[in-house]
Amino acid sequence: MGEIVVTGMGAISSIGLTIAENLHSLQQEISGIKKAKHFKSQYTESLVFGEIDQSDEELLSELGLEKGLGYTRTSLIAIKAFREAIANANLSLEEVSSTRTAFISSSTVGGMCYTDDLYNDANLQGTPSEFVKNYEGSDHALQIVRLYNMKGITDVINTACSSSANAIALGARLLETGKVDRVIAGGSDCLAKFTVNGFNSLRILSEEPCKPFDTNREGLSLGEAAAYVVLERKEDVKDPGNIQAKFAGFGICNDAFHPSATSDDARGPRMAMELALKRASLQSSDIGYINAHGTGTPNNDITESYAFSKLFEQVPPFSSTKSYVGHTLAAAGVIEAIYSIFALQQQELYPSLRVQEPIKDFSFRPVLKYTPETEIKHVLSNSFGFGGNCTSLIFSACT
Repeated sequence: MGEIVVTGMGAISSIGLTIAENLHSLQQEISGIKKAKHFKSQYTESLVFGEIDQSDEELLSELGLEKGLGYTRTSLIAIKAFREAIANANLSLEEVSSTRTAFISSSTVGGMCYTDDLYNDANLQGTPSEFVKNYEGSDHALQIVRLYNMKGITDVINTACSSSANAIALGARLLETGKVDRVIAGGSDCLAKFTVNGFNSLRILSEEPCKPFDTNREGLSLGEAAAYVVLERKEDVKDPGNIQAKFAGFGICNDAFHPSATSDDARGPRMAMELALKRASLQSSDIGYINAHGTGTPNNDITESYAFSKLFEQVPPFSSTKSYVGHTLAAAGVIEAIYSIFALQQQELYPSLRVQEPIKDFSFRPVLKYTPETEIKHVLSNSFGFGGNCTSLIFSACT
């Protein structure tokens, strides 16, 4: 079916409310991980988060949406990123609502951000909650479908931290098989007590902003974000000026090792990268930059580094942009895909922030400072989720 290309992007995160703001923060090495202002939890005093600098009320106002209609924070940031993506791709409302437009989204939190409201509602405490019908992980996507009267294929994926990477992969398959003409793919997750408490029970949250690939890393920082990309077949793109990158390939596998850890021999991460290279018809030496999964946890960073050492004769420049925004769960794959596309477009590398002592077990080290004027033709973006779900995406410069 020809080449698949990215023709639009939209993103909101702790380092920017638009794609332009996100790019600026990456270039200026500005981290969004700090004490939370809007998220309320018993851990907000002891932990730091990649929190979006807008309240629910501010988001409702900016988006022109009415309070009381069940728009969760997950939905609000999803709608904002979705709007930017379709505007960036110059899609008309008719094209968005067409049966030939697929919408593949993802979320792990969904409406669980308001679990307290639902608990109080169930126990007849306080006023009834407006979010009783919005608890499911698919609710943010259904809200967008209703707002835009979308009639095409719609799906919501939850494969933990690889969710939105898999949304992009599924979108590409729909285009390859000719089932649709365009795909809007991505995901949305906001901060929630459910996930904060869950990760805290695993004892992998850092009290300081995370420092992926540092010897003294203490764990991850949770963040929130939403992002979407528009995918089309190159031959169908009306305005070639909209093409931002080629989606070259993907690899998906499951190492079936542990509910929340990758295997010691890194077979899942390595296989995902190998499959992506095979599908893209590339050699490992063709990769000019890796946007690593890089959570900052003891397990991930050592196993991902081990996978690099086994796959690459000479490990290319790599870094973790989670050091900017934290781990945004289901949104991580797509927002890091967008950051990878930035690297291609701008021909520059973004560092792993706060790394003072790179992991000693390997001879290679991550990118440690913003590096402009590089030469990159292909980038690899990794997303490895709980349950062994490993996904790698490859984006290439358009020729």
